[in-house]
Amino acid sequence: MKKLFLLLVISSNVYFSCYSQIIFEKGYFINEANKRIDCLIKNLDWKYNPTKFEYKLSVNEEISSANIHNVKEFRIYDASKFVRTLVKLDNSSDDLGEITTNKNPLFNEKLVFLRVLIEGKASLYSYEESNLTRFFYKGTDSIINQFVYKYYLTEDNKIAKNNFFRQQLYNNLQCQNITHYDFEHIYYNKNSLEQFFQKYNECSNYNYENYEKRKKRNQFNLTIKTGLNSNNLLIHNSNVNSSKIDFGNQLTLSLGVEVEYILPFRKNTWSLVVETNYQYFKTEKNLENSNLAYGIIFSNVNFKSLEFPLGIRHYFYLNGTSKIFINASLIFDYTFNSSIGFRRSDSVLPLPLKIKPINNFAFGIGYKYNKKYIFEIIYQTKQELLSDYHYWQSDYKTLSFVFGYSIL
Repeated sequence: MKKLFLLLVISSNVYFSCYSQIIFEKGYFINEANKRIDCLIKNLDWKYNPTKFEYKLSVNEEISSANIHNVKEFRIYDASKFVRTLVKLDNSSDDLGEITTNKNPLFNEKLVFLRVLIEGKASLYSYEESNLTRFFYKGTDSIINQFVYKYYLTEDNKIAKNNFFRQQLYNNLQCQNITHYDFEHIYYNKNSLEQFFQKYNECSNYNYENYEKRKKRNQFNLTIKTGLNSNNLLIHNSNVNSSKIDFGNQLTLSLGVEVEYILPFRKNTWSLVVETNYQYFKTEKNLENSNLAYGIIFSNVNFKSLEFPLGIRHYFYLNGTSKIFINASLIFDYTFNSSIGFRRSDSVLPLPLKIKPINNFAFGIGYKYNKKYIFEIIYQTKQELLSDYHYWQSDYKTLSFVFGYSIL
């Protein structure tokens, strides 16, 4: 089974190299000479603000690259817009374990691509990198400034917040329909600030553009799954040379439910997956043993469990209706009424072995069609079922062929 799975992985890697999971979309950029260049830009749906991007002048042209040093602005239509700016960026850590008694921001100059959220009489921007999120604004003076918001420690070692960004808004963006209550109840997050900037531009009777206005995406998928499992179990006792029992290969069915959360970046190509699957393995084996009076041990396995795989998935888009994906999961296994029993031909009955599995890993390759139909091949690493015993060991392997249908 392992050789088959490795062959599938190698084949899929070759296949994936022929396709791009991130597509080139219509957009433009403005270069250092203030020339606007219409093109196709590779949309990576950046979570963190980029410093470079790839583009093509037409569908059949070669891929070129541009970066923050030769581009002043770029946009992907119906997706995102970035402007290059030299800003004073507060690098103070937002980690509550690293805050200090200094309530003032620690500004450093940095050349960045700011993401444009709202563009109008007053404009809102964001900058994000690992463990750092900052918001910027531009009023009627055309200068982009950072909003001040910072955690700090008081003299009595309590955590406090510098909410000076509210005062900045009050000083620069007053309008007759915006009250003191509005300023006092703004929060330092994207949704709250976007709502305020929309209200200000509307109050000012100024046409504005919301670059973050997207079609509502489906964040969750719920899929019913059924599978055909090829299972193999081998057990042995390290104290007894003739105790090895190979129960052979058996085909069984499984039934489960999968909940998938689509992560909000990289064009929906990454997701978190939680499943619950019912699976079983039930068989018998007769073992000849010359040390017994009648020479035979009758053994049987009754293994039933609920599996709870927790994993991550990555999609590779083929076209508008088809995509291939790969999975990696950690499996938690909960058994009920599961054991390996023995019966000797002279009717002496040893105690059965209680099955208690150890967590194992699973790796899968799948295909999804029309956002509904799933076919998947899953290989599970070797699983120990007899973890309660010192001298008994087991080798349980599973290769699954799964079909699924997404109802949400």
